[in-house]
Amino acid sequence: MLKGTKLYSVFTGKCPVCHEGKMYKEPNPYKLSKIYDMHERCSVCNTKFKIEPSFFYGAMYISYGLGVALAVASFITSYFLIGLEVIPSFISIIVVLVLLGPIIMRLSRNIWINMFLSYDKEAKHKTSGTD
Repeated sequence: MLKGTKLYSVFTGKCPVCHEGKMYKEPNPYKLSKIYDMHERCSVCNTKFKIEPSFFYGAMYISYGLGVALAVASFITSYFLIGLEVIPSFISIIVVLVLLGPIIMRLSRNIWINMFLSYDKEAKHKTSGTD
């Protein structure tokens, strides 16, 4: 349904160029020892994922934004909607950020790489790929 859009690549962890190859060696982000393990290139279109050394350091900015958004949403939900006091509301922020930390990390990397690479429906038919 969303294939061909950046959202598809962001939420599935698929190659941002062909939307078929997997970016991560381990699909489960909660296997913390392998959370950063990415394939060097896409197995379908040969797109290089690590475009340059330290490329994914920029994903820290995305991660910060996602973390702040989730913290605010957690506080509003716990304090205003559920009616918890201030201290338990802040504890809920910590719990949410710890539990969703690996997902935030993966999403931030996916968003970051999708800012620089775009979908190309003919990519899997090209043999040279993106260097």
